[in-house]
Amino acid sequence: MDHKRVAKDTAQVLISYLTYQAVQTVVNQLYETNPSLGIWLNQFSSTDRIQDGEVYLEALMQENPELALRLMTVRSHLAEEVTEFLPEMVKTGIQEANMEHRRQLLERMTQMRPQASSPSETVAELDPSSESDLEESSD
Repeated sequence: MDHKRVAKDTAQVLISYLTYQAVQTVVNQLYETNPSLGIWLNQFSSTDRIQDGEVYLEALMQENPELALRLMTVRSHLAEEVTEFLPEMVKTGIQEANMEHRRQLLERMTQMRPQASSPSETVAELDPSSESDLEESSD
């Protein structure tokens, strides 16, 4: 596994997500201060290019450089505020989620049906075709 590549890809996803969050912040601000520009930015942002923050910003730079600069400023601020807590939050979140998934799997694996009183009934419940086999063998 190429850890450096995984880290680079993860960073790119995070950058794009912070770009998305910056767009949401600016759109909300604009709805209060300049609703028509907020509507325009919201419509501009509703395309697939928002999935890649850098492609999105390049396109916005062509359409409205002032808004692009504002978004980059907000994105930088978000990055400064958020990245400090991310390593521990990600580790803890993954550990907690993994533990919950494992717990659910263990519960599913250990659930037993109380009505099964004999091994042959348990086999029949698991595989209905085996029921006729069991009847034939008991004759």
